[in-house]
Amino acid sequence: MLAYILRRLLLMIPTLFGIMVLNFVVIQFAPGGPIEQIIAEIQGTAVGATSRIGGSGQGDVSSGQSSATVNSGGDSAYRGAQGLDPEFIKELEVQFGFDKPAHERFFLMIKNYLVFDFGNSYFRDESVFNLVLEKLPVSISLGLWTTLLVYLISIPLGIKKAVRDGSRFDLWTSSLVIIGNAIPSFLFAVALIVFFAGGSYLDWFPLRGLTSENFDELSLFGKIIDYFWHIALPVTAMVIGGFAALTQLTKNSFLDQISQQYVLTAKAKGLSEQRVLYGHVFRNAMLIVIAGFPSAFIGILFTGSLLIEVIFSLDGLGLLGFEAALNRDYPVIFATVYVFALLGLIMNLIGDITYTLIDPRIDFEARDV
Repeated sequence: MLAYILRRLLLMIPTLFGIMVLNFVVIQFAPGGPIEQIIAEIQGTAVGATSRIGGSGQGDVSSGQSSATVNSGGDSAYRGAQGLDPEFIKELEVQFGFDKPAHERFFLMIKNYLVFDFGNSYFRDESVFNLVLEKLPVSISLGLWTTLLVYLISIPLGIKKAVRDGSRFDLWTSSLVIIGNAIPSFLFAVALIVFFAGGSYLDWFPLRGLTSENFDELSLFGKIIDYFWHIALPVTAMVIGGFAALTQLTKNSFLDQISQQYVLTAKAKGLSEQRVLYGHVFRNAMLIVIAGFPSAFIGILFTGSLLIEVIFSLDGLGLLGFEAALNRDYPVIFATVYVFALLGLIMNLIGDITYTLIDPRIDFEARDV
């Protein structure tokens, strides 16, 4: 097993490198960039997330704008740069590192990323590493609790549906699962706000942040209550549409195992249904379900919470990555891609290790990676 883990760890290096190369190449061909964003600020045409940027980048714009002169005859490679002093444009290129060839910028970035040096945000007066650490608690809270609740709901429900396959319980629960899966999480989030967060009916839950302003003044028990009070609605909105696929996977896994010969043999020996179900079927049926927990957590953590963070004013990684993409804040974009890809590869390895913990008969060393 140790040899397999070592091979997988070594395989992560070219995989991660390939992911970064692909994303770097795509970004190079994407229209607009940080310099165009700065020019849009100068011209007063910035919209969307760009209009909200601040920090050192914007400060540099102000000083640059005062020194920019009209150059009516000059041409520029940047959209909207006509009329700006070419020297000012060159200063921006040096500031953002675009005075170097693309391949030099890429390998310098990879060299820094190996020691988790992600540089500074273009449009925020803060290092990217600190930004990620600042936003991480929000995303982890949403991802972890959503994944746990999805599994706690889906596994018992899927098992019961498999045992009572074709019954009324199976039919009406399937209807509920389909309806829950058909409603987008963000739409359900809006409904929760309308009914329970001061919309048109009740005002039971807060709408902003992960904790209250007086959180530090609360007792330990009060802090726990305050924390769950704030995440109750966001997590509920994410759970509603997240358990349909896992419920069906659990049901189908159990149905497949229940029809196996070893189950019929166990029943013929006089074992009770509960003993057969949880003593024999459970380990085999839950192999794929439980082993998929790490990947499910990563998926919910980094892809399922963007709109929820926006709707409930939760400043997490999803919102950070979205604003970085709009603003062309390349250090934030590449750092989040690097971290997400690395965590995804590690979680996939943990998922494989989980297979062996659930069923020791699985031997990864007996096959190639």
